[in-house]
Amino acid sequence: MFAVTATQTDPDNPLAGLTLGEHPEPQVPDGWTTVTVRATALNHHDLWTLKGVGIRQDRLPIVLGCDAAGVDADGNEVIVHAVIGSGADETLDPKRSLLSEVHDGTFAERVAVPRRNLVPKPAALTFEEAACLPTAWLTAYRMLFDKAGLEPGSTVLVQGAGGGVATALIALGRAGGYRVWATSRSAAKREQAVKLGADQVFEPGARLPERVDAVMETVGQATWDHSLKSLKPGGRIVVCGATSGAVPPADLNRVFFLQLSVIGSTMGTRDQLQRLAVFLEQTGLRPVIDRTMPLSDARDGFAALAEGDIFGKIVFTR
Repeated sequence: MFAVTATQTDPDNPLAGLTLGEHPEPQVPDGWTTVTVRATALNHHDLWTLKGVGIRQDRLPIVLGCDAAGVDADGNEVIVHAVIGSGADETLDPKRSLLSEVHDGTFAERVAVPRRNLVPKPAALTFEEAACLPTAWLTAYRMLFDKAGLEPGSTVLVQGAGGGVATALIALGRAGGYRVWATSRSAAKREQAVKLGADQVFEPGARLPERVDAVMETVGQATWDHSLKSLKPGGRIVVCGATSGAVPPADLNRVFFLQLSVIGSTMGTRDQLQRLAVFLEQTGLRPVIDRTMPLSDARDGFAALAEGDIFGKIVFTR
């Protein structure tokens, strides 16, 4: 079958290890099944894998990709939950992994997954839309509606509008009744954020009209100081990533004096993915797709992601 794999890693030239071509059919352990992939979405996780982050060298070559929507062995239209783990909250399983870390991922004609990882795809969602949900949109859903602890009408600052999680945060926040503010270095992306539902947009580090109830942080070191200074006393930062660096100055004096909370959030549960799909079905909200392209053109999609030349998700189709 055709697949997109990581055959080597290079932190300076990640696309050097990106290989497109024939790959063996997936093996199916007991309790697992296969899904014929109709659409799959690109994430920063895939680029980080090619850089050598979060992947053991003895796992190579491995099929990339965390997200997929397709048809299972029984003919059901499904969304694939990317977290391989056990327990009531599989994200807290110390042995958890994502597809494409230990097991082959979704950038292929077929992928093997545990049966418990399949979520029914609402008929109202296209395969392309559904494929955007398991990583970026699920991460944003959990950050906003689980970890942030906010009521509708609260003010949320989203740092770094443009990426998959950030655009999902803006759209979900608006649909959930929050007042959403967003930052971006790009004037074009700030304009797009307003069209998506942001109430106000700002350049990074800008002084805000007032302090916010919570900050959704995916950028890390470059925006951390601004995130802390933007919070009301008792506010919280929900952080799911650190694309610009993971070790910013903590500013602990501000944290304890203003009783701020820093909450980590990773992915989401299978049940949260199912509720997210229902949320989109009921509200009419749909993922922002920057572009759709054949899986055979995956190299172009990776290059665009590496350059940051996107707003929303890049989706590959078969």
